[in-house]
Amino acid sequence: QVQLVESGGGLVQAGGSLRLSCAASGSIFSIVAMGWYRQAPGKQRELVATITSGGSTNYADSVKGRFTISRDNAKNTVTVYLQMNSLKPEDTAVYYCNRIPTRPGHYWGQGTLVTVSS
Repeated sequence: QVQLVESGGGLVQAGGSLRLSCAASGSIFSIVAMGWYRQAPGKQRELVATITSGGSTNYADSVKGRFTISRDNAKNTVTVYLQMNSLKPEDTAVYYCNRIPTRPGHYWGQGTLVTVSS
């Protein structure tokens, strides 16, 4: 059974850091690319960081140089991390992890809220 559980969000001042974690249960996650997405209030969900099963990474321009994605593959559970440094108020959003690409009907976790105060 597929399950995604995000954690690590919270309230932080601008310039601060947070480390998000995502426990992805299900054998599919060990062989697909994974990503961190975020959705700010009133905006569409956007993809901010990706990592392939082999460890290659890519970042949205808005977070490049500040965020680092990593993953720890196990047989049936993959843990995906997002280290966020130099946080800005515009990083405020609910953060989700999921496979890449996602399709209608794919399961989403509850996300973790990151709030950056100015």
